[in-house]
Formats: sequence, C-alpha cells, structure tokens
Amino acid sequence: MLSCGNNSLMFFILSKVLLFLIVPFFWIVILLIWLWFSKNQRTRKRLRITVILLAVVFTNPFIYNSFVKAWQPSPTVLPVNTHYSAGIVLGGLAGYDKNKKGYFGDDADRFIATANLYHQGFINKIIVSGGTGKLNQDEPAEAFFLTEQFIANGIKESDIIIESRSRNTHENGVFTKQIIDSLHLQPPFILITSAMHMKRSVSVFTKNGVGCIPFPCAYKVVPQTIDIGNLLVPSTKVLNDWTYFLKEIVGYYVYKLTGKA
Repeated sequence: MLSCGNNSLMFFILSKVLLFLIVPFFWIVILLIWLWFSKNQRTRKRLRITVILLAVVFTNPFIYNSFVKAWQPSPTVLPVNTHYSAGIVLGGLAGYDKNKKGYFGDDADRFIATANLYHQGFINKIIVSGGTGKLNQDEPAEAFFLTEQFIANGIKESDIIIESRSRNTHENGVFTKQIIDSLHLQPPFILITSAMHMKRSVSVFTKNGVGCIPFPCAYKVVPQTIDIGNLLVPSTKVLNDWTYFLKEIVGYYVYKLTGKA
C-alpha cells in the first residue's frame, strides 16, 4: 500500500506529464507529423482542416483574452482600517538560475501586492508558501529567496513565516494549514496569488479548512477597448499563453476530481 508521501510524489510527477500533454503547440506538431505520413486523402484533408482551426483559435488574441477574462476573478478591495493576522502568498513568481541566484518572474506582482498589504497595515504577518516545482528538487526553495526580498523591502524578519516544502498548490494548502494551526493564527487570512491561479487556490485552501479572502493580482488580461487588430492578427505569444491557461483549467478540475479542492 502506497504511503501518503508516495501518493503525493506520484501526483506531482503525473501533473508534470499532464502539463506536457495539454500544450496546444504539441497537438499541432503531432497532427502535422500524422499528416506527413498519412496516405489516405480523406484523412489528410481532415488533418489539414484541424491544424488550421487549431492554429487560428490558439493564436487569436481576442479569443484568448475573452476566455481568460471570464476565468479571472474581479479585484478585491479591502475595507479601510481592517486588519488580518496574516497574508498567504503562494510561490510561482520567482526562480533560480544555474548558479542558484534568485530572480523574479512574470508574476512578481504577487510580491508587490503582498508587500503593499503589509506596509498599508492590512496584514500583520506574511506566510511565504513555496518550495521548488522541479522534478529533481535540485534548487533552493523559492520561499527562501522571497523572504530575503521581503526583508530587503523593509518587512520585519519576525513577521515572515516560511513554508518551504510545498511543490504544488495542493501542498501549499496542506503545509500552510499545519503552520497556521501550530501558531494558532486566527482566520480569515488574505490569500495572495495570480488572478488566473486564484480559483484553484481558493478551492484548495477551503478544502484544507483555511478560511481566506482572495486577493488576486498579476492579471494576465485586463478590461480594455477592443482593438480590431486582435480580431485578425495571429500571435505566437498567445499560443504559448494558452498553455498556462489550460494548465489552470485542467488543474482545477483534476483537483476537484481527486478530492484535493
């Protein structure tokens, strides 16, 4: 019988494999290879049509923006003079290079939002939840780099709580719950993560009994006037952006089906 730790490791590995399978570019490449080797004219025609449709849909900024805006929650405005025992910021906004030097990534707005909430007096402490998402686990925990940066930003070291074991959102919730219980911190907590990642995160933390108020940031798409160019001009960047978005959609429903959210 597999232990809880082995089950968690298997889920972690399978999630990495699943991420590879949901990449739209991967689908297009597979279909093109199939088209190249296929001798059946009817099959070749269907494959050509499918490849064209996939390319049009997954490189169209307007289609991508419409789906993402519907998925992202609205910004949270906290009432003036409200105070919470802690804000929980999830990893996924920083990483390390080959020399183990830390750097911020595209979702660095999570750091900015957390620091602002602390300096504005909304949260008393910051729980930094993030280990490493790499399969080989050969780099320092992300929480260590973020802690250094929070201290450099004028946040007291005594007000920072580190959770450095988590490899994914499920473990963010599990290990943070253990810390909260051990320190007897009082809910609700401010949960800080990217807008696209918030739906899954709230579900996970709620499942683990952590009462939280979502504070989405690092929005991938914001309301703006419609640009006719978005309707017609394909974008290879959007093709890559769909991968992250599909990861969130599939991840949310897989977590639901497996009882993790």
